[in-house]
Amino acid sequence: MNRKPTPPDGLVIVDKPSGFTSHDVVAKMRGIAGTRRVGHAGTLDPMATGVLVLGIEKATKLLGHLALTEKEYVGTIRLGQTTLTDDAEGEITGSTDASKVTRDAIDAGVAKLSGRIMQVPSKVSAIKINGVRSYKRARDGEDFEIPARPVTVSSFSVYDVRDAVAEGSPGTESGGGTPVLDLVVSVVCSSGTYIRALARDLGADLGVGGHLTALRRTRVGPYKLDSAKTLDQLQQELSVMPIADAAAAAFPRWNVDAKRARLLLNGVRLEMPDEYAGAGAVAVFDPEGRFLALVEEQKGKAKSLAVLG
Repeated sequence: MNRKPTPPDGLVIVDKPSGFTSHDVVAKMRGIAGTRRVGHAGTLDPMATGVLVLGIEKATKLLGHLALTEKEYVGTIRLGQTTLTDDAEGEITGSTDASKVTRDAIDAGVAKLSGRIMQVPSKVSAIKINGVRSYKRARDGEDFEIPARPVTVSSFSVYDVRDAVAEGSPGTESGGGTPVLDLVVSVVCSSGTYIRALARDLGADLGVGGHLTALRRTRVGPYKLDSAKTLDQLQQELSVMPIADAAAAAFPRWNVDAKRARLLLNGVRLEMPDEYAGAGAVAVFDPEGRFLALVEEQKGKAKSLAVLG
C-alpha cells in the first residue's frame, strides 16, 4: 500500500483568497498536506486576502508566538457609510455626505489613530466576552460592550483619496446615492489590531462614519506576500518552509554547544547571555544547526516555551 509521506515540520505562507475563513484555509491545507496537525498564526476576516501563516506538524508549536508579531496591511476605507460589521460584509446602517471632508481633516484623524492607542474591537469579531464569541452575541441581538484594549499602530498612511458615489444608501432616492470618499491606506500594527475598527473610528471622528471595503495583509512578522502561495499553487506543489528556517527568520538566534543542547533537552534551565534579556522568544540551535527549542530569558535563565528537538 502506498502511504502518503508525512509532511515536513514547517510553515506554509498562504495567500488567502477572499471569501475563505482562516479555518477554511486550515481545513484545505489538512487535505493538501495529508495531516490533521495544521494550525494558523492569527486569523484573517473572510473578506480579507493576503498572508496567512500556517504551521504543519511540529511547527504548530511556534504559531502562538508568531501570532504576536507585527502585521502590515493595505486596504480601502470608505468615508460616508457605516455598516453593522464595520466592513463591506455587513448591512449598511447609515450614510452621510462625505464630499466636504478635507485632506487635512483626514490626516488629523489618522494621526489620532497612530501610535499607542486604545481600541474597541468590532462587535462582530471573534473576541470572547465571558466565554462567548462577540459575533454570536451580536447576531443574537444582545446589547453588550467590548472593553477597549491597547494596540500599537506603528504606521497609518493615506496614499490616495478618491471621490465616489455609494449606490443604494439608506434614505436616498431611487437611482441616487451618497457622495463618499474612498481612502487607499497602508497600516503597520501590533497583533490584535482591527483595521476595520480603525476605519470605523476614523469615520466617526470625521463625523461621517466609515467602514473597510477591501483589505490585503502583506506581511506577518518577517513573512511577506512575495513568499506566499495560493491554495491552487500549493495543491500543485506543497511548499513548506523548514522549521529551522522559519524560526531563524522570526526570532533571535542563540547557538549552543552540544553539552548545553543536551542539558536543555533534558529540562535544565540554562544560563542565558545578557544580550537576550528582554528579547522575548529566542530560538535555540545546536552545533549542527538543528532547531531545538523556543525559550525566553527569565531571571537570567532560559525558560522553555516550546521544545522541538
